[in-house]
Amino acid sequence: MTQRLHLVFGGELVTPSKNVFKNVDDLHIVGIFPNYAAAYDAWKNEAQRTVDNAHMRYFIAHLHRLRDEATPASSTEELG
Repeated sequence: MTQRLHLVFGGELVTPSKNVFKNVDDLHIVGIFPNYAAAYDAWKNEAQRTVDNAHMRYFIAHLHRLRDEATPASSTEELG
């Protein structure tokens, strides 16, 4: 069965009109979730928790889209 992992993360933006983080060292990694529904719930909780700060944004990254399972693994992936 194919896993569809999702990463939820966020941080303070330079300006609310752009998706540029003020300081990437201060990113809040909420976690990696096994499906979109769980990731959405985590994203929603963090977004609601920081609703009073217009510069805070949280995102859901679809990790499963970053890798094509049909493509052979690189030599470094085979070491793990």
